[in-house]
Amino acid sequence: MSRTALSVAEDAFRLLVCQPAPLVFDGRPVAGLPDRLLPLDELRTLLVAGAGSEVSDPVWRTLAVRARDDGPAWVVGAVGVALPGLTRMAARLRVAAPGMADDIDSELMAGFLAAVRTADLVPPRVWLRLCWAAWRAGDQARKTDSLLELPADVAVGSRSPRRPYGHPDIVLGRAVRAGVLTADQADLIGATRLGDVLIEQIAAAGGESGSVVRMRRRRAELKLVAALHRGDLALPAVRVGGRRG
Repeated sequence: MSRTALSVAEDAFRLLVCQPAPLVFDGRPVAGLPDRLLPLDELRTLLVAGAGSEVSDPVWRTLAVRARDDGPAWVVGAVGVALPGLTRMAARLRVAAPGMADDIDSELMAGFLAAVRTADLVPPRVWLRLCWAAWRAGDQARKTDSLLELPADVAVGSRSPRRPYGHPDIVLGRAVRAGVLTADQADLIGATRLGDVLIEQIAAAGGESGSVVRMRRRRAELKLVAALHRGDLALPAVRVGGRRG
């Protein structure tokens, strides 16, 4: 199964809570939590086991404040604690759009993080309001069906390309040289599809939303698919034993 924003976040969270120095939450001020410092993975287990709003509200108020004020580790920590709920929501959203897992997961997490950074933490049911923001973002990604449509001139039947195309990085390079893609478009596809860079990282660096960057990538990918089906990026014929192969 391909890695999505949620699986990458889980990996980062596991590193954050590993011994001997896991990131911890002070459970002592929160009635209903153990009266001690709790590693965030233990806190997550306690919340998943069934915590009422009298516990979850102060926990999520604290997590949101720490994420806003105390740096990237607490942003990862807040997402990690939320991951069981986010993963369940993603699974439900993917049922109607199984081919959009990457987009759904990314937008779900982006919506959750936006709410963590901006939501009013005073009213009750903080966790549910954060979840609702995440669900809306993921649901919007699921509805972007028009972005998945191939151009009209792309054949949808099964056929072999005229020549082998080679490694994906080489294909992207040929697409740039042929004028099918710009260098920036090729870099975006390569970094996010072939590398370990998340859409959210590129969006943050450019001061854009994840959905804008994702739409730009999808348009570039559709141009690349169209060129491949037309044979525009096929390797040139090779002479073998004096004959054209």
